[in-house]
Amino acid sequence: MAVVWFALMAFLSTAAAAPAAEALDWWQTTVFYQVYPRSFMDADGDGVGDLAGIAQKLDHLQDAGVGAVWLSPIYKSPMADFGYDIANFTDVDPIFGTMKDFEDLKARAQELGIKLVLDFVPNHASNESEWFAKSLQKVDPYTDYFVWVDPKTDEDGNRIPPNNWLSAFGGSAWEWREERQQYYLHQFAIQQADLNYNNPNLVEEMKDVLRFWMNKGVDGFRVDAVPYLFEDPELKDEPLSGDPNAQPGEAAYLSHIYTQNLPGTYDMVEQWREVVDAKKAEDGQTRLLMLETYASLEQVMAYYGTDERPGGHFPFNFLLITDLNNGSTALDFDETVHKWMDNMPAGRWANWVIGNHDNHRVATRYGRELADGLNMIAQLLPGSGVTYNGEEIGMEDTFISWEDTVDPAGVNAGPDRYQLFSRDPERTPFQWDDSVSAGFSTNATTWLPVNENYKQLNLEAQKAADVSHYKVYQRLLEARTLPVIQTGGLQTYAASEEVFAFSRTLEGSSPFVVVVNLGSNQEEVNLATLADVPEDLVVYVASIGSNRQAGAAVSKSNFVLDPKEGLVLTA
Repeated sequence: MAVVWFALMAFLSTAAAAPAAEALDWWQTTVFYQVYPRSFMDADGDGVGDLAGIAQKLDHLQDAGVGAVWLSPIYKSPMADFGYDIANFTDVDPIFGTMKDFEDLKARAQELGIKLVLDFVPNHASNESEWFAKSLQKVDPYTDYFVWVDPKTDEDGNRIPPNNWLSAFGGSAWEWREERQQYYLHQFAIQQADLNYNNPNLVEEMKDVLRFWMNKGVDGFRVDAVPYLFEDPELKDEPLSGDPNAQPGEAAYLSHIYTQNLPGTYDMVEQWREVVDAKKAEDGQTRLLMLETYASLEQVMAYYGTDERPGGHFPFNFLLITDLNNGSTALDFDETVHKWMDNMPAGRWANWVIGNHDNHRVATRYGRELADGLNMIAQLLPGSGVTYNGEEIGMEDTFISWEDTVDPAGVNAGPDRYQLFSRDPERTPFQWDDSVSAGFSTNATTWLPVNENYKQLNLEAQKAADVSHYKVYQRLLEARTLPVIQTGGLQTYAASEEVFAFSRTLEGSSPFVVVVNLGSNQEEVNLATLADVPEDLVVYVASIGSNRQAGAAVSKSNFVLDPKEGLVLTA
């Protein structure tokens, strides 16, 4: 058992929570629950999830305490990238249902008091879309809706792409079309042609997409792949990244200084904010913009915009994914939390993301024993909470063979490297119960295989159990309704190399303390230096591997944490 006595000044740090001068808006107090529609619930038995299935399961989200559902793309699409290659931005793909199904889903969500957020995918459109077909034929006004560029020639006179830019999915970012005798840019799959935001008609078209869905009652948007909107007009080659793990042709082989986070991108986000704020001016209801922005911290923070020209309500905070792993220490966690909180512009709102459809599941990345601890951290730090479907029950990655791989990022990497790039393992069907296909579908064959652990790991079993990931998650979301969690101050503490703790305090409210043992040994813990926290505490909720139950007494200055144990304490 490791005894813990560390120098206070090295490990204790504070950060202010978001300002509470004004009443909080709906998006600041809720949890956003990401539904990956293909994998959430299949109502028609074809092996693919759909809108009717989501509507059937909204009661589960209300029961969990979720206040907002964010849907990954449901638009009409050839499905080359499973909905992120959009053929029609204002129609529903038949695989998910009809516009009537969407309207029914919205109505059901409204009945349950759940907000509905859609994915807005502005960087590209399908090369099978009407826009692309007309652009290919140079039919105005669509001629320059996409990024078309003349070829270069090599020393032998052979046609070559205009520069060395690489797709995020591997290979050249340029695709030749004989019809136009030009290349088009695709920073993702070949089927995802980049839109040209230097064209004012295209800019207005995409603003109209936002207006269309807001008029359908949508409460906000998660904006996909924001950094990619603009490119260097001189088409300069990008420099080598120096990444020793990247092979030629893979995106990480280059440093993307000419294709990501250019000044025009920030301006476009600010223009979209003007569009959603104009809708708010009509009826007083905020329409949210959440931004997907994998970038440097300075670049990400700039997406908040300024007081004069606000950007997104928040860019997603991916630091718990990108900067930490199962070998990270408590000090790593402390520094990572403060990396966001201390650099966030004044008056802005934080958020915490531990998983999504593009990253391996948190229970796989950190280990199943820490699934509850990571949820405790993500849900009780200041700011909005975000949950990827399945995190509430501790779902894990599913092994996907090369033969079953369908994600273009994996397919393009080939059989030897597909596991490094494929996002299929984190996208497999939700595990509702122990029936056929985990209750996801009546069909024994699903678009991706169901995880073999579904007989034991499923929602129905966790609802019936006295202790479960799901019941821990419910309790955390109950805590999020309290003023101390919504607006209280934050003090963080690396209590040892392996024990990360933080407190949330607010005058007139009972304090909360989160403490998580990241390591594999028992730890004696002393949190006496946490300010405004009394000596005698009780367990509010414990991770499922803990021997403690809710209500158990804990002395702040002297208690023992088992390996991987997480506790939420209160007075």
